[in-house]
Parts: sequence; C-alpha cells; structure tokens
Amino acid sequence: MGKAILILMAEDDAEDRMLVQDAWTESRLANELRFVKDGEELMDYLRGRGAWSAPGVAPRLDLILLDLNMPRKDGRECLEEIKGDPALRLIPVVVLTSSKAEEDIVRSYHHGVNSYITKPVTFDKLVETVRALGKYWFEIVTLPGGTPRAPRNG
Repeated sequence: MGKAILILMAEDDAEDRMLVQDAWTESRLANELRFVKDGEELMDYLRGRGAWSAPGVAPRLDLILLDLNMPRKDGRECLEEIKGDPALRLIPVVVLTSSKAEEDIVRSYHHGVNSYITKPVTFDKLVETVRALGKYWFEIVTLPGGTPRAPRNG
C-alpha cells in the first residue's frame, strides 16, 4: 500500500470530534487522524508555532478535514490562508461542515477546496461518508508525496 497518511481535522465541537473518531474506527481506516479545536490551532500546527513548535510534534499533513464554523478563526479564513500560501496550498482540504449554504459551497470552491461534504445527521450515514472518503482519498487518489512544510514563524 505505501506510506501511512496523516489527516488533521479542525473541529471545535467535542461531540463531532468523538463521532468522527468513532466512525473512523468503525470504518477500520488505518491512517492516522489527529484533531485541532479551531482555526488558530490549525494554522499554528501548519506553521509549527506554539504547542506545535517542537521538532516532530507536527509532522507534515496529507489531508485536512475542515469545519467552517469555528471560534477564533473560522474554516473560511483558514481555507483562504492555506490555499493562498505556496508552502501550504498542495495540502488537500476537504470541508466537512454542517453548512448547506450555497454561499459557503461556492466560496469554498472559489478558494480552492478539494471537496465539500455536508456532515451527515446520523451515525450510520457518517460511517458511510467516512468509508467513502477513505476509499477515495486513501485508495484512489494519488496525494503529493513532497508537500512542503510552511516556514516556521517564531
């Protein structure tokens, strides 16, 4: 199969994080899933700042799962920042959010999101979605192997 893939999910809701982790386990996905609680923490991870500044603490990501509605810095701002940065833009970003607003969908694609998924409302549908996401991103798609890290700021 190749190397393990590292996925980081930016999600502020603890229950949603737990449900996604449970769906991940239920789907038997072997790739590592990590979590951050908001957009500020996501950007700190990507830039190797703060709690993520020590060597090896924030390895290079292969995929970001991004909620749009988060405190401090929302997913919309993060998406713009990630896709606007040459050092980060190759990291695929999948929006996984409760928003069905056409404005959010269009804006996300305009700013370079790779996929937009509305969170399912039942656990069974979430497991189905996670399985499909796993099949597509981890079995079908070829991810860039040399995604560079952003320069560390401070």
